[in-house]
Amino acid sequence: MSEVLARVGDKWTVLVVGTLGDGPKRFNELRRALGSISQRMLTLTLRALERDGLVTRTVFATIPPRVDYELTRLGHSLLDPVSGLSLWARQNRSAIEAARRQFDAAERRR
Repeated sequence: MSEVLARVGDKWTVLVVGTLGDGPKRFNELRRALGSISQRMLTLTLRALERDGLVTRTVFATIPPRVDYELTRLGHSLLDPVSGLSLWARQNRSAIEAARRQFDAAERRR
């Protein structure tokens, strides 16, 4: 169970799954949508998601080759939990930042 939770709870997994929830995307579309992800990290994340059966990779025989990534049925079943987690993070971001500032200030006073 811990392996599965590590995969689905990973920052980049959550963001990639959420982005692919809108439909298939090419590698560079994903990279632009995610912003700060490196090419290597996106490649590793997509490979892991493909290995876990959450994403499919389709290669089209064009010049240059076109590769699309898309959620599988299993990947789509992860959208609701990921969306819920994302919503919770957005709703509670300010409270968490305030708690961190308070904690850090108390630590500095020690």
